[in-house]
Amino acid sequence: MAQNEDVNENEQEEPEEEVEPSQEDEESLEDESTSTEEQLSRQKFHYRGYTLDELKKMSMDQFIELLPARARRSLKRGLPPRQKKLLKRLRRSYRAKKRGKDLLTRTHIRDMIIFPEIVGLKIGVYNGSDYKVVEIKPSMIGHYLGEFALTRKRVQHGTPGIGATRSSKYVPLK
Repeated sequence: MAQNEDVNENEQEEPEEEVEPSQEDEESLEDESTSTEEQLSRQKFHYRGYTLDELKKMSMDQFIELLPARARRSLKRGLPPRQKKLLKRLRRSYRAKKRGKDLLTRTHIRDMIIFPEIVGLKIGVYNGSDYKVVEIKPSMIGHYLGEFALTRKRVQHGTPGIGATRSSKYVPLK
């Protein structure tokens, strides 16, 4: 019973008094707030060390230097006329989005490189049979449009037909 009495005595202790935060506590609070700011800046999108706003303000030549070699080489040779036309249409839909309209631009051009200025747009990319709607996100910068509209479907085999041979009629038990 002596052990139980000790527990009861500990429970009846006086509550602690509230102490005003000292200067050390305030400094530690400031350090915590700066660390949360650093964490938020880390969570923001960065492409090769640049934020999305910095990428949008860059000239096309400066942005091209940040891209991987294959994309950089194709852009240094200049955009083909069909890609120029698509870029004009995308800029038009970006201006419309600022006004509150959400336009869908449909295209067959799968080899268009995604630029920072078209982030946030919806583009219908043709995959050979229909248009797959792709919403452009910051993490897609530098990739090709065709990477996000897959052209092949997963094969789903059915049951064997009437004229099937003996060996192909085998259907495993499920």
